[in-house]
Amino acid sequence: MAELTITHPILKDDYASEWMGIEVLALSEGHATIRMTLRQEMLNGFGMAHGGMIFAFADSAFALACNPVNPTAGEADTITVAAGVDINFLQPAYTGQVITAIADLRASAGRTGLYDIRIFAADAGTPAAAATPTSDAGADFTPGELIAEFRGRSRTIAKKQNPTGP
Repeated sequence: MAELTITHPILKDDYASEWMGIEVLALSEGHATIRMTLRQEMLNGFGMAHGGMIFAFADSAFALACNPVNPTAGEADTITVAAGVDINFLQPAYTGQVITAIADLRASAGRTGLYDIRIFAADAGTPAAAATPTSDAGADFTPGELIAEFRGRSRTIAKKQNPTGP
């Protein structure tokens, strides 16, 4: 699962998402579905997925949903970033499980947006772990058990160049 199968401009230099092994399953305006397999180095001292890993995974789905796949000329000079987020952890996930995040735009006004990201976990090799969204699945697409909910508030800002790199 380490290869990104669907492209998005922000993934070009997204080394964190690359390290996590994120696979993009679906992208559309205001929506993203991604998945990855939990590895040993993503666990905390209790042997379950570190909350920071789940957060970072959900944050990647949030970023993909917030930013256009094909930016227009007017969007080329802006980026959409997190203004604030909340996450609720509902149950643990473990090494070898496949986690899937589904990010959806709930509301937008001007340069701000509100997104909900649901994170699911399923045992590798099960139908839920291999599930992919289809156009008719919509909100019924549930790839495993719900383990966390992330709510993100976005803000569109001017794009600035990083003076030390990409």
